[in-house]
Amino acid sequence: MPAMNPSAYYQQQQEKYSRELDQCRKRKTGLGVIRFGNIALLILIMYFSWQVSPLLAMVLAFLLLLLFGWLVKRDIDNNHRIDHIQRLLDAVTQETLALGGKYNQFPGGLPWKPAQHRYAEDLDLFGQFSLFQFLNRAGSEPGEKKLAEWLLSPASGSEISRRNEAVKELASLPNTLLEHRAFSMENRISIQTETRLGQWLGEPAVFSGFAHWKWIRYVFPVWMVSVLVFYIAGILSLPYLIYSLLFSGVISYQLNKSVAPIHNSLSFMVGELNGLSKRLTLIEQPHFQSEELKNIQGKLVKNNQKGSEKISKLEQILSRLDLRYNMVLSAPLNLFLLWNIQQMLNLEKWKKDIADEPIQWIDSLATMDALNSFATLSFNQPDWVFPVINNQYFYFSGREIGHPLIPEEKRINNSVNITSKGQIMLITGSNMAGKSTYLRSIGVNTVLAMAGAPVCARQFEISHVHLISSMRIADNLEESTSTFYAELKKLKQVIDAANRGEKILVLLDEILRGTNSHDRHIGSKALIRQLIQNQVVAIVATHDLALADYAQQFPSHITNYYFDVSVNGEDLRFDYKLKTGICNSMNASVMMKKIGINLDDSEVSG
Repeated sequence: MPAMNPSAYYQQQQEKYSRELDQCRKRKTGLGVIRFGNIALLILIMYFSWQVSPLLAMVLAFLLLLLFGWLVKRDIDNNHRIDHIQRLLDAVTQETLALGGKYNQFPGGLPWKPAQHRYAEDLDLFGQFSLFQFLNRAGSEPGEKKLAEWLLSPASGSEISRRNEAVKELASLPNTLLEHRAFSMENRISIQTETRLGQWLGEPAVFSGFAHWKWIRYVFPVWMVSVLVFYIAGILSLPYLIYSLLFSGVISYQLNKSVAPIHNSLSFMVGELNGLSKRLTLIEQPHFQSEELKNIQGKLVKNNQKGSEKISKLEQILSRLDLRYNMVLSAPLNLFLLWNIQQMLNLEKWKKDIADEPIQWIDSLATMDALNSFATLSFNQPDWVFPVINNQYFYFSGREIGHPLIPEEKRINNSVNITSKGQIMLITGSNMAGKSTYLRSIGVNTVLAMAGAPVCARQFEISHVHLISSMRIADNLEESTSTFYAELKKLKQVIDAANRGEKILVLLDEILRGTNSHDRHIGSKALIRQLIQNQVVAIVATHDLALADYAQQFPSHITNYYFDVSVNGEDLRFDYKLKTGICNSMNASVMMKKIGINLDDSEVSG
């Protein structure tokens, strides 16, 4: 089956939703006219038929009021549909922009960026125009957190396989992906909701622990309503009614002191719970085939009861409890029915029945958000491939590997081929020739592969590895750390991991750049020798051409590659293609001349 063209699909969806939106707006106008006519007809019927038959007038008025209520319900549903379609259109617009390389409308994930990490800073995982922002389609904060965790730590081989299958299945359901986005735009679930819900679930019951509530909750309302009925019937006197109301009022007031803090901590969640219920419904309905998606559904449906339905019950209880804020209804409901206590007992029964399921629901939704992000990437980039995880260590073979964040029309792809451990790819080349971009292309696609996502390549097979990089080093004024010392700390991570025998892939760009050329050369040779001894695989980019001669000492471990530049007078031309061998052309002197540095031609040629 040929892959669906994403641009054509989004165009079709935009046209479809626009037509449906127009229909809904016309329906809204029509419903308004009918409602107006309904009210006018009601007035006319009451005016003309009352004199003929009051009973007939009342019956007709009742029927017209029922019709009016039905029309109001239809109008409310139609308004909800209008809002939902508009959000679907917004999602389509966002994806259309993303296909054109404009993806900065999505959150960049800075809250999830760790202060220190093996590769996050070097590979631009978080922030504006980052990999996270490029991928992120999570409709919840827990989903964003889950996506960040997947990018920051490699999954196991079996997890990668399960995620790949789930992503492929979800990518074949683009309508469902858009529905998830639309519902998440309506009510975005926050970490605060997850935290407060978890805290409440862990707290002991306040009211249901008192066993007598089992009968008081029914007897007390019967007694109070009976007092009111008997007073109206003239059986009881006014003082008896007043004393009963005072007694009920004192009880309600005292009990409300315990109700208020619990309700206040939960009431803000009603909207988010509604959104959670809708999104879980989307997950519960399909008949998924992949193991990962079936596992997610299994956490949501237990004993033939769906998580979305249970959440709806919680939402209803909290909505009823919100009536305590209504100054008109709160007093009579609590005086005669113990309304707040009734809802709190229902709330605590709900909590007891579901145990810790809500945390599983939110975690399942977060997992779905991360999978949806990868699935949207797979749908939007049908030419990308899913990686093959090789059980051998070490193996890495890839063709036409490109950097995901570079637009396709500007992207220059390259390959990699490393078939055993203890191998060093030593890359030389002039400034701006493509060395750093190549390292980041390898790094970013390795991160995607280890997270379970498709990669920007024609073919990509790699061992299960932990990535470590040292590419973008900066000093830290807060820690009084120089650039050189900051790089030494990063290199220590590499050495420690190598000494522990970890299965790592190391990316190094300009080793020891913060010191003099002599010490840099000696230190770089020592580090490379140590990596070879520890059977570590590394890709090293350097300007130090003398370092390339080290391949003569370790011919079976070091292979030289380079990025070339052609110089024609003061013009530089780059092809950004990786070649085997050592770079013989450098461009620094040409660039220095361009900015006005007067170089001695004899020194340049020498």
